[in-house]
This record gives sequence, C-alpha cells and structure tokens, in this order.
Amino acid sequence: MLALLIRLGLRFEDRIEERRFVDQYVRGSLGWTQIAMLLGAATYAGYTLWDWVLYPEVVPTTLAIRGGTALFILLPLTALLSRRRMKPWAETIFLVYCVIPGCILPSIYLFLPSGFTFAAPGMMMIILFVSTMLPLRIGSLAIFCLLSSTALLVAETFAETMPAGLSFINHSLVGNAYALSLYAVAAREFRARKQFRTAEALQREKERSEKSLRELRATQEQLVQAEKLASLGQLVAGVAHEVNTPLGIALTTSTTMQADLQTMADALGGASVRRSDMTKGIDRLKQGLNLTFENLHRASEMVQSFRQVAVHQADEDRRSFELRDWLSELTSKLGPLLSHHGLTVEVQCPAGITLNSYPGALAQVISNLALNTAGHAYPDKKGGRFVITVSQTDSKSVRLVCADEGVGIPEHLQAHVFDPFVTTSREKGNAGLGLHIAFNLVSSSLNGRLRLESKAGPGTRIVIEIPVEGALQDNSKQARPDAIASSSQ
Repeated sequence: MLALLIRLGLRFEDRIEERRFVDQYVRGSLGWTQIAMLLGAATYAGYTLWDWVLYPEVVPTTLAIRGGTALFILLPLTALLSRRRMKPWAETIFLVYCVIPGCILPSIYLFLPSGFTFAAPGMMMIILFVSTMLPLRIGSLAIFCLLSSTALLVAETFAETMPAGLSFINHSLVGNAYALSLYAVAAREFRARKQFRTAEALQREKERSEKSLRELRATQEQLVQAEKLASLGQLVAGVAHEVNTPLGIALTTSTTMQADLQTMADALGGASVRRSDMTKGIDRLKQGLNLTFENLHRASEMVQSFRQVAVHQADEDRRSFELRDWLSELTSKLGPLLSHHGLTVEVQCPAGITLNSYPGALAQVISNLALNTAGHAYPDKKGGRFVITVSQTDSKSVRLVCADEGVGIPEHLQAHVFDPFVTTSREKGNAGLGLHIAFNLVSSSLNGRLRLESKAGPGTRIVIEIPVEGALQDNSKQARPDAIASSSQ
C-alpha cells in the first residue's frame, strides 16, 4: 500500500521528509482548524432545528444524541489541540473527530418517522465538512469513509421499514460523495506535496545562494584588502623611484668627497703641500657638500610629501576646509608619485568654497582617479593632463569634474566602470577595484554621487557631486582608506 501511495505521489520515501510534510500540512494551521472544528460541532448540534421543524416529538431524543456528541466528544477533542503535547496526535484527533459523528449520525434516523429518507443528504454534509474543512491525508479520509459507510449499513439493518430502492439510492449518493471527496483530498494533498518539495528546493537554493553570497563578499573584501596592499606597493615603488635619484647622487658625491679627502690627507703627509692644491681640494669638498645637502634635502621633502599623502587619507574626521587650498596641497603632494608617469595635475577651483566634510575620503577618491588616469588614460607614460574643475551650482552642493585627454574608456565598459573587478589591465595585476572603492566612498562617506560623463573616443570625464555639509558618519563603520587604491579600470 505504501509503495502505491509513493508511486501516486501521495507519500515520500524519505521518512524525515514525510514527517516534515505532515507537520506542515496537518499541524501547520491548527488555530484555523480549531475554528472549523467549533463550527462543525455547532452545525452538528444545530441540525436538531430541522428535526424540530419536521418532527417536534423526537427533538428530545435527537437533541440528546446530537448535542451530547457535540458537547462531550467534539468540543473536548477541539480543546485537546490547544495542549502542546497533544499536537503530535493532531491527525489522530481529526480522524476521531470525524469518525464518531459520522458513525453516530445513521443511528439518529432510526428515531425519525421518515426513517432513512434524508440519510443521504445528512451523510453528504458530514463528508463535505470532513473533506474541505479538516487537513486529513488520503489515508485518514479512507478510514473515515470505510467506518462511516459501515455504520450506515449496520443502522439500516435495524430499520423497521425501508422503502424499496431507498437503500440503493442512499448508498449510491453517499458512495459518489465518498469518491469525489477522496479524489479532492488526494488532489489537494498531491499539490501540497509538490509545493512542499518546491518550497524545500527553493529553501535549499536560497541557503546555497546566501552561502555563496557570503563567500563572495568575503572574497571581495579580501580582494579589496589585496588591492590596497598592491596600492601600497605601488606607493612604495613610487617612493623608491623618486627618492633613488637624489640619494644616488648624494652617495656618489660622498664617495667622491671621501676620495678627495684621502688625496688631501696623502698630500699633507708629504714633504710639501702647495696652496693651490689645498684651495682646489677645499673647493671640491664645498661643492660636494652643497650637492650632497641639496639632494638629501630633496629626498627628505619627497619622503615628507609621501607621508603627508598618507596622513591626508587617514584623516577620517569631519571638519571644515577651504577646497582650493586643500586641493592644491593634495595635488602638490601627489605630484612626485605621478611624475614618473608623466602626468601633470591642474586644479581650477574658485576661492572661498568651504566644505564641512571628510577630507580623508575625498583625498582617497581624488588619488584613485588620478592614479587611474596615470595608469590607463596614458598607458605609454608619455605624459598628459589630469584636470580637476570645481564649481558650486548652489549653496548646498559642490561639483568636481575630473577630466583627462587620454585614450578613453571602451564603450562596452562604460556602463560597468564602477562595478567591482572591471578592468582592462588584468594582465598587469590590476584587480579592478579602484573606481569601485571611489564610488563607494563618494556614496557612503561623502553622501554624494559619482558618475561617468564620457562618450566613446578619447578623453574621460568623471563628475563628483557632494554636499557642502557632509552627513555625520559612525567612525567605527566608516571605511578606512588606509592606502591609495589604484584604479584597475
């Protein structure tokens, strides 16, 4: 029998899955089912009114049977479902709730003068209630049908008189009702099982997708950190490239001075020293010391500039600053890093624009855009311009346009240029997170908008619109632009 039910889709092979389905299908809405059971008990007892309309003399008997069944059986069974430890027995309680009144009803017709004339409608009403109002499975409904039909047959054997053909008509009508109810309940259960499996599959897929999303976010965070470390490496490389020249000159000069000193020491240790030789040696030492001092001073200024760039980007505090002076200071400190790319930065900003915002986040954004331009707009390092144009459209917002005259952005990438991992230079180790980081900083930290205003062809224009008064940020949650994240368009 179980094999047949499994083949018909009315039972699951997996017992755990079957148990979960039964728990959802039978016990999923016990509150509404209890309301239906109360309605059924009231209806069962209320049919005494029909008896009173047709046969008032038998009302005491039928009321005792109907009312007693409702009061002492149906209502207590309904109340049992309110107890938590009885909920696992819910389907058994439903079955008892159906079988007892279904088996008692035929006995009432033994007391009615009309006998079993109205037996079929009465039984059909119970069948209708059982099949539509209670969450019975096909097996439980089949048990109800078998027991209630047997009770009807037994009650008919005790009838004193039965019109010819009445039993056949009653059983035909009731049998049709049984067949229709069995089909309806089977179809309902079949659909419920399909929906259950679909919901289970969707839940598993949702959990799998959420897990994949968590893993993807974790991977993205790791890549962002890797990108920042790579940017730090680029910063270090820039420092090494720029500082190497003056330090090299200083080292070479100091070596030359050491040789000159040794020459002078050897001369002083000799028999005679000419004044002209001493004067010439001292002049060479003066020139060497001046050259060494100048180059060491130049190297010191470069290191200080790079340190100031890092300080700019680590500044997470919200404060007021005059935009033109701040941009000039930032670009001057970025200059040594960008010079070996051949990139010159120009600032066109009217005086008097004061922002109360987050200079660290803005420095990160400008640095990312400048580095993106250096690495992608002018890939041959032959040099080019990066122009920052500032305007104030109203008293509440500021517009910064960062433009270059480089190779431009391919048309198929323009709609995705701020997406993570979008790059045209992956073979160079770029991960494609620089512009994505800049976009997030403008949106979250600066509470503004960043968009691309470029068409296919040379040149790129990126517009930044930020409010004059930046929104207060939770410093514990604000993104830390610890290093310049190089764009990997």
